[in-house]
Amino acid sequence: MNMIKPIVKLAVALNGNLRKEQIAAGFSWGLLLGLIPAGNVFWILLFVISFFFRHHHPSKMLVIAVLKLIPMIHAPLVDLVGWEVLHIEALQDFYTTLYNMPFVPLTNFNNTLVAGGIVSGVVLWLPVFFLVSFLISLYRKTLSPKIRELKIVKSIKQLPIITKASKLILKITGDSNY
Repeated sequence: MNMIKPIVKLAVALNGNLRKEQIAAGFSWGLLLGLIPAGNVFWILLFVISFFFRHHHPSKMLVIAVLKLIPMIHAPLVDLVGWEVLHIEALQDFYTTLYNMPFVPLTNFNNTLVAGGIVSGVVLWLPVFFLVSFLISLYRKTLSPKIRELKIVKSIKQLPIITKASKLILKITGDSNY
């Protein structure tokens, strides 16, 4: 049930008045946090920082959940990126200095998955933002109107429970697209 709420909220956001940039930023934050192993100080710090920025939180939570459920797809690549970053010869003295500082080792920056997740997430943040923003525009202009005109969608909308839910959503959001 907890996984369904972000999906429903994302569907409402995609079809509602929420700015596409906010949804795209949620996806980007979710990617960044989803690529970094959870539970270390760095992940917790980034998660808390993310709440100071305007974005669609259910999108972020959905992407985090999906990435955490399928680590076997991205973890080998993230690990490889982390290994490469941690073995840059010019940065070895910097890493040693960081490791000898108080509290910095708690971030697990010297773990290949953490380093690779940070680098991969930061590098992919903007491309994912622009890609999702473009896809939302494309969806809203082309696919959404076609979906609304499907016979099955029209018949589902006429079900009593859907009618009541639509009225409730209209009352809450003030958006007549439902």
